[in-house]
Amino acid sequence: MSKMRVIHLIGGGDTGGAKTHVLHLLRELNHSIDAQLVCFRRGEFSDDAQRMGVPIHVIESGNPLTGLRELRKLLEGQRVDIIHCHGARGNLMGNLLKHFIKAPVVTTVHSDYRLDYLGRPVARLSYGTTNLVALRRMNYYIGVSDNITDLLIQRNFHVDRIENIHNGIDFTTPINCVPREEFLRSIGMEVKPGDVVAGIVARLSPVKDIPTLLRAMKLACEQEPRLKLAIAGDGEDKDKLTQLTEELGLSDRVCFAGWVKDVNSFFNAIDIALLTSLSEGFPYSLTEGARMHKATISTDVGGIPALIKDGETGILFTPRDEKALSRHLLNLAGDPERRRELGNRLYEKAREEYSIESMVRRQLEIYNRILEREARKERRCKTRKERRDGVVVCGAYGHGNAGDDAILKSILHSVRELDEYVPITVLAKNTLSIKERYRVNAVYTFNIPKILWHMRGARLYINGGGTLIQNATSHRSLWYYLFTLWAAKRCGCKVAMYGCGIGPVNGKRNIKLASWVLNSSVDSITLREPDSVSELGRYGVNRPSIRLGSDPALVLKPAPVSQADKLLTDHGLDPEGKYICFLLRTWWGFSGKAPVLAAAAEYARDRLGLTPVFLSINSLQDGAAARAVMDKMKKPGILLDGIQSPELLISLLGRMSVVVSMRLHGLIFSSLSGAPLVGVSYDPKIGSFIRYLDYGEWIDLSAVTEEWLRTAIDGAVELLPKRQELMEKTLRLIEVEKVNAQAVKELL
Repeated sequence: MSKMRVIHLIGGGDTGGAKTHVLHLLRELNHSIDAQLVCFRRGEFSDDAQRMGVPIHVIESGNPLTGLRELRKLLEGQRVDIIHCHGARGNLMGNLLKHFIKAPVVTTVHSDYRLDYLGRPVARLSYGTTNLVALRRMNYYIGVSDNITDLLIQRNFHVDRIENIHNGIDFTTPINCVPREEFLRSIGMEVKPGDVVAGIVARLSPVKDIPTLLRAMKLACEQEPRLKLAIAGDGEDKDKLTQLTEELGLSDRVCFAGWVKDVNSFFNAIDIALLTSLSEGFPYSLTEGARMHKATISTDVGGIPALIKDGETGILFTPRDEKALSRHLLNLAGDPERRRELGNRLYEKAREEYSIESMVRRQLEIYNRILEREARKERRCKTRKERRDGVVVCGAYGHGNAGDDAILKSILHSVRELDEYVPITVLAKNTLSIKERYRVNAVYTFNIPKILWHMRGARLYINGGGTLIQNATSHRSLWYYLFTLWAAKRCGCKVAMYGCGIGPVNGKRNIKLASWVLNSSVDSITLREPDSVSELGRYGVNRPSIRLGSDPALVLKPAPVSQADKLLTDHGLDPEGKYICFLLRTWWGFSGKAPVLAAAAEYARDRLGLTPVFLSINSLQDGAAARAVMDKMKKPGILLDGIQSPELLISLLGRMSVVVSMRLHGLIFSSLSGAPLVGVSYDPKIGSFIRYLDYGEWIDLSAVTEEWLRTAIDGAVELLPKRQELMEKTLRLIEVEKVNAQAVKELL
C-alpha cells in the first residue's frame, strides 16, 4: 500500500512558532508518510527547511495566479491525499488549488487570525481580508491549542470539522549550548556575577505587547539593580521599542538581540523566561524555555494555561498589567530556589504532554480521520443504503444541569464507541457550551427548520435520558419531545429512547397522545427503572422494543481524587473529614421545609459530628435552595456552588459520609461510591431510583419532618461500615446499563 501523500503550503516569510511547528512536524512526519512542503518565498524559512532535510519546493511569485500555475505544474500527475495549509498565503493557495486537485483542504490555525496583522493596516486590509475569506472555505481546521479550537467554535466554524493539536518539541536529542557569559556577550550584553537575566523570544509586533514588559522592567529595576532583560526577536515595532527603552532609562539594562537562531543557548543564558502576548495559540517559545528548565512568567492568554498552572509550573498574570509583572519579576529575581522549582516542574509537564512524538502521533490521527470522513462521504454518494448518515440527540441539555450533562456525555461516548466517525448533532438550549464542551454540532432546541433539516439526513434519532415524557413540570415540555419523536420518524430516522424515565403523564388526552406517538414513531425504548416499565404499560405502549436498563450517568468515572481534595482544601475543609452533603432544589412547598432541612443539618453537625456541605447539580438554580436552608442555620455549612463537571461532583460526593438529596443525579453520583442515601422526593423518579438501587430511605417533600430526617440520617450513619456492600448494588445497575448501548447498536 502506497504512503499517504500530503502537500503543505506556507507563505515562507514565517519566523515564529508557525515556522518551528511546520519544519519540525514535516521532518518527523516523513518517517511515516510522504509530506512535502511548498513555500512561496525564498529566505530564512526555506534555508532552514533544507538544512533540516525537509523536502521543500520554492515557488517565487508575488502573483497568486502565477503561483497557482507553477504549483499545478509541480503536482501534475501526482497523487495528493491532503492539502495542508499554514497562514494567509498558504490558505489562499490551498483554496485555489482545490478546484484542480480532488483532495480535502485542511489548515492549521496557529494564532488568532484577526490579530495577525495588528498595527499594519495595509497588510491587515489585504492579507487579513483574504485570509478571512479563505478560512471560511476550508474543509477542515486544526487549532494548535484548546483555546484556538474554542475560538473557531465561537466564530461559528463547523465544529465537526475542527481538530486540535498541541505544539510539540524534541525532548530526546541532547542540547549543546554556548556558555552563558559567552552567549550574552555575543548578543551585546555584559553581565556581572549575581545579575539576574530575564528574557523573551517574540516577534516585535503589537500583539506581543513588549511595551508592558519594558514598563514593568522600569518598576522592578528601581528595587532590584541586578535585573537585566534580553529581547530575542525583530519586527515592525523595533524602532518604537528602542525609543521607549531610552525614554525609560533602561538602555544599559535591556538588550535587543535581534533574531536568535540558537534559541537553546538563549534560554540557557537567561534566568527567567517571559511572555507578554495579548493573544496566543500555543507559543513554541513556551516549550523551548520549558526544555531548558526555565521559570516562566506569562500572560494568561490562549493555550498557555494548558501548560502554565499558576503557582505550580509557572506564573500567570493579566495582559497589560505592568505592576503585576514587575512584582513577579522581583519575587523570582530574589528567589533562585523558587526559580529552580518552577523550572523543573514546567520541564516535567512539558516533556510528558508536549513532546514532538505526541504531536506527530496526533497529526497522523487527524489525517486518518479526515481521509475516513472523506471516504464516508463518497460511499454516501454512491450507495443509496448509506445516503443517510449521522445521529441527532435530543434532551434537556444546555440548562446548566450536571445530571443532564452526564447523560449526554454517556450517550456521546456510547455512540462514538459504536462508530467513531459518525456525525452527531445535539439539540440544546445553549448551543455554544455544548459545542465547546463536547466538540459536536449543536442546534438550538426550538430552531425547528434546522432540526428537521438535520433529521432528514440522519440515520438515527436518540431521545436521550432523563424523564422527558412527563407533564408534571410543563405540558409544553411533553408536547415538544413527543413532536420531535414523531418528526424524526416522519423524516426517515430510526428512533430510540435511551435510558429514559417515564411519567407521570397527567390527563387522558395527554396519555392518549403519548401512547399514539410512542407506538407509531419509536423503534426502541430502554428505561432506567422498573417503575417506568409499569408506566408505559399503563399508557398502552407495546409496539416498540422495550427493555429495562439503568441511568446512563452510572457509567461515568470520577475525576481524580486529588481534584476533589484540592477543592475541599481551598474551602478550608479537611479532605479526610466527616461530612453530610445536601443537594437541594427549589420546588413548590420547598420554602416551608427549609427550616426542617436546616434543623436536620444542625443535628448532623452537633450530634453526629458531620459538617454540612451543600452542592449544586443545577448551577443556575440550586444555589438559591441551599442558601435558603443555610440562612435558617445558626452556623451555616459550606456551599460549593458552580461545579459543572459531573466527574468532579462524583469525586466530591465520594468524600461525603451521608448524602441527602432532592436531585436524582445527586443520588446516582453518590451511589457510585456507596454513600448512604436519604432522598427527599419532589418527583416519583427519586423513590423509583432508590427502590431500584435497593438501599437508602426517601420521603415526599410535602411529608418531610425534622423527626423523619433525624431518623433517616441516623440510619444512614449506621450504614457507613457497609459502603463496599452498598457499592455492589450500584455495580449491578452499571452492568444493566449496557442495555442502552446495545439498543443503539441494533439501530445504528
